Amino acid sequence: QVRLVESGGGLVQAEGSLRLSCAASGRTFSMLTMGWFRQAAGLEREFVASISWRGGSTYNADFVKGRFTISRDNPKNTVYLQIDSLKPEDTALYYCAADGRLNPPTRYEYWGQGTQVTVSS
Repeated sequence: QVRLVESGGGLVQAEGSLRLSCAASGRTFSMLTMGWFRQAAGLEREFVASISWRGGSTYNADFVKGRFTISRDNPKNTVYLQIDSLKPEDTALYYCAADGRLNPPTRYEYWGQGTQVTVSS
């Protein structure tokens, strides 16, 4: 069992930055592929980025285009999502997920409750 707790969301103006964090507990974090997903109101959840268990490989959604960076700190059992040059269309509930596949980013076993990111224009 893995418990995931996201933090770092909030209200930010367009072109601003945020760093989301996801703290994991339970199974050995350093052995898990991790991912970030998001869901905007009225839309389906979509993949953002994933990172391998050692952090050596990442995979991003097409829309990322250099604005999103996923990273992890295994000794701290934490995965991060740095979001730069935020746009209003980035407004969504951002979820952390664990124990899935890097690419394609499927079969994630564990999910957090999400952290809300709202971008004002």
